[in-house]
Amino acid sequence: MSHFGVVAPAFYSHFQAFQALASALIDRGHRVTFFQQADARRWLTDPRVGFHTLGAVSHPPGSLADVLRRAATSNNPLRLRGVIRDLCATTRMLCRELPQALTQSRIDTLLCDQMEAAGGLVAEALDVPFISVACALPVNREPGIALAVMPFAYGTDERSRRLYEGSQRVYDWLMQPLRDVIRAACREFAIEPRDALHQCLSPYAQISQTIAGFDLPRQQLPATFHAVGPLRTPEHQAPGEWVIDPARPFIFASLGTLQGGRMDMFRQIAKACARLDAQLMVAHCGGLDPAQQARLKRGGATWVVDFAPQQWVLDRADAVVTHGGLNTVMDAIKARTPVLVMPIGFDQPGVAARVSHAGVGLNLSRRARAPRIHDALARLLDHPLEPLHRLAAQLDQAGGTQRAADIIETVVRTGRPVCAETLP
Repeated sequence: MSHFGVVAPAFYSHFQAFQALASALIDRGHRVTFFQQADARRWLTDPRVGFHTLGAVSHPPGSLADVLRRAATSNNPLRLRGVIRDLCATTRMLCRELPQALTQSRIDTLLCDQMEAAGGLVAEALDVPFISVACALPVNREPGIALAVMPFAYGTDERSRRLYEGSQRVYDWLMQPLRDVIRAACREFAIEPRDALHQCLSPYAQISQTIAGFDLPRQQLPATFHAVGPLRTPEHQAPGEWVIDPARPFIFASLGTLQGGRMDMFRQIAKACARLDAQLMVAHCGGLDPAQQARLKRGGATWVVDFAPQQWVLDRADAVVTHGGLNTVMDAIKARTPVLVMPIGFDQPGVAARVSHAGVGLNLSRRARAPRIHDALARLLDHPLEPLHRLAAQLDQAGGTQRAADIIETVVRTGRPVCAETLP
């Protein structure tokens, strides 16, 4: 039996993916403990998963709410600096407190989110094997592929290459504060210098929630990269009292846990669906108050809920409108449901570019008004389903949570890098 530690940023969707993986490993006889600030503990619903609180002084209870509010506005250039400062503060805290916490807890293997550099840095400093997990789009870089946070369509011409390279320089300039934190940690731990997230990934195994057919055409992923598809636990939430009329289109709209309070976007989506005479279910993830929910119903929404059993709903939807969260898009592909992406921040522009490239949907600006949303949804209702069927078949073969657990156990058993072609 191994004792795994989980190091992930304090975001709901990341914790849910790691919790699915943790539950699968616990089912196999292992122990799993998450290491993060106190406020993140509420997202763990499996009572078998352990939690070790860090950052009692720098990240005290109640402080995460402001961080999440800033993260929800990361698309605003004037507020991006604050989001980067929060990221740096968490990485700095984890680098300071993780070594002692991991030693005290007798962690023998780390599961590290690609979006948090501290996990890989501390693991190397302690000589602990670690596995990198990409809950969002992979941060792995290679020439000819735009960074995951960029909205650019895929192209092989010289103009596209210059655009990718220029945007990467801008990104690296913006992320200088994190580079400084990573460099300082490397000096403190006496390990090889690094500058960015993509240089802090595991040499043992890297696990991604994507599949090859959804990503852009990559040529230089490491041999230890494993695209396993979504990390999920079976849905236990019971369907509501929803009677869906099969004679009318059924649209599902969700902007995720961070963006669920964007009332104006939901209003435009509701107006568009009313023009289509479509049934609309809005899942706001707790972001709207009762008065706003009532206004959405008056404006064209059929159902307005905080959370919905997403896979159940997507299996029945004719189209989904999303901010481009990778979880929602992967679930839509599994359900063979066309996607309209209205990206807001983080890797969502990159997800939108991949949705278009893979032919599984369309994308619009988050500022699009009801007429444009109406036209896009009308197109999606007649969208060819062959690309969705093809990618859904890849998802079915990818292995998901159990495949990821197999890879992790192989690393533990062998103590060596695990290449994709060596696994059955």
